[in-house]
Amino acid sequence: MLETQEFGDEKVSTFDDTLRRKYFTDFKGRFKARLSHIRAGFTRDAYRESQGIRAKHTGIIKVEYHKDLMGLLEEGMLLAIRNYRALHQKRLRFTLLEVSAIWPSHFGLTGLGDQSYYPLQFEIIEQAVTDWDSTDSSTMMIRISSIPINYDLILEPDSDPSFERGFSYPIPAEEAYIVNRDLINLMYNKRIIERIKGVPAKTTASARKDPRLGILKMFEASQEDIPLYIDFECLVRYHFGIFAFTGGGKSNLASNILRRLLYHTKDVKIVIFDVASEYPFLLLDAFADPKIPAHIILENQVVDADQLVSSSVRPREFEDDPRVSKGFKALFNRGIVGHLARETLSTQYTYTRILQELEDLIEQSGGRPTYINAITNIQRAVTSFILQKGMNEDEPVSTDFVTFLDKTARDAVGRFKVSDRSQLHAWATTRADAIQPPSSAPSTTPTQSKDAYSVKQIQQLIEGDDRLVCLSIADPNTMKHLVINLTRRLLQARKKRFQVKPYILFHFDEAQEFIPQQSSGIDRECSYHVERLLRQGRKYGLGACIATQRIAHLNTSALQQLHTFFVGTLPRPYDRSVVSSTFLVDQGILEKTLEFGPGEWLLASYIATGMENVPIFLRADNAETEVENYLVSVMK
Repeated sequence: MLETQEFGDEKVSTFDDTLRRKYFTDFKGRFKARLSHIRAGFTRDAYRESQGIRAKHTGIIKVEYHKDLMGLLEEGMLLAIRNYRALHQKRLRFTLLEVSAIWPSHFGLTGLGDQSYYPLQFEIIEQAVTDWDSTDSSTMMIRISSIPINYDLILEPDSDPSFERGFSYPIPAEEAYIVNRDLINLMYNKRIIERIKGVPAKTTASARKDPRLGILKMFEASQEDIPLYIDFECLVRYHFGIFAFTGGGKSNLASNILRRLLYHTKDVKIVIFDVASEYPFLLLDAFADPKIPAHIILENQVVDADQLVSSSVRPREFEDDPRVSKGFKALFNRGIVGHLARETLSTQYTYTRILQELEDLIEQSGGRPTYINAITNIQRAVTSFILQKGMNEDEPVSTDFVTFLDKTARDAVGRFKVSDRSQLHAWATTRADAIQPPSSAPSTTPTQSKDAYSVKQIQQLIEGDDRLVCLSIADPNTMKHLVINLTRRLLQARKKRFQVKPYILFHFDEAQEFIPQQSSGIDRECSYHVERLLRQGRKYGLGACIATQRIAHLNTSALQQLHTFFVGTLPRPYDRSVVSSTFLVDQGILEKTLEFGPGEWLLASYIATGMENVPIFLRADNAETEVENYLVSVMK
């Protein structure tokens, strides 16, 4: 299958038509292209965050014009061009480039200037209209701009194709080939499919039958569906983000990912912080499934399914659908709908919270030895008090403890000469005022209903049999307190047990509420705790999904922890530049997202996809289809 050609004293490998047909496509002889030149992509502004980044090299491909090609070529396709390393090896080696832009070029129009005689300009323009319907390659061509994906394709006799990380300079004027469907499927899916079970022989959009996320946008015009699979364990454990403008389908994509995690993994639990009250509907089929232990926690008690329907946001097409009430009734009858206990809405101090605050202060001390010594001294005293009194760390603090802590903390910052302008000094000298211990008087609060859940009980649900817990609460402050308390408790519990599995995924919908860039008070505390979860959680099996429409307003330290991201339409240039700078994606690729409709995404991952950090254009499956199928089954 391999042939050889001589280059000076070297004999190098070329390939015959058999290999060409096996790994590349020319759309039945229509695609004939060569690399015109490689252009350096650096500019003076390339390193400014407000400008994003540009690829180091851009390949310009010139293609013989064929009137059908413009309807078959798509951004996101991969091109293979023989590179200089192939001249010194006995195997075939190609540089892979991703198509970022496609446009037709007409010789007459290209050479037409504004200074030309006006009637001549109109005559040439009118003539060009009929030329596009011809196959005259003497006056027209197709131009392609492409960006290296920093992988080489290596072909050897009697071996499967392999891929090697790194950029190799392609040979100018060499023929360019389009990587075909089978090789694309091998690149993106082979390694992933080997790790997950339940992949059907024929792909399908059904979430229960197929763990795919959707189909690749390339080859859509040829009606060749290429499914895309992802490593769920790496996706969850190493965090991911979903970024798109309002109406881009963030919640739709997130619910489909969560649904597939439930159906195609056994050791992943999901906690949803839902301030928009969307997920009870978007995951209606999953919540109603008796095989999936789940709970929905609302801010206020609901007494019937109609109230539950009223409290949930639905897509416009389902707002007046009478089937929805019946679907929610089946969910309500499972007995999984509860509400927050009244005391949960207050900021109650426990011994656990005090110990966690001390750990936080160590992280914020900047490594100052005297500050660390003072905090360690307080920690030892608190731990000793708990042991001597036989207290449970999850119990509310007592009045005696508040007095003890206030004196111990003041003595420690004084003894170790902590600056009175420091955060540690402020914390140590305000404990008596900040902590309100519970009153010793008999409580007159009415008994809570059986479906009321405190933070501790929600934690028990998550650590128990439940696989899906949705906190659907519209009040941002209430939700922020829940985020702080739950993430602190679960992270600390995992640390104590040295526990990794089962994995827990925290989904933060409308993440700008939880990790804002500029913040103070409860916003700052919430942002800090989510950031800490992202930094430390992966060691203990705690992952996060960040979904937002304004990435530029988020805590950039938190964003740096994400290993996988999905980008939809982001109209604001600064949002795209933040994505480009944070995740090292070329601005030219991101500009393509402006053309996306709902459900279309740019995906890249450092760890969860078959090719590391390669931008992938994806059409995600529609979550509403799953809900529709469920509603149809309910009505039977």
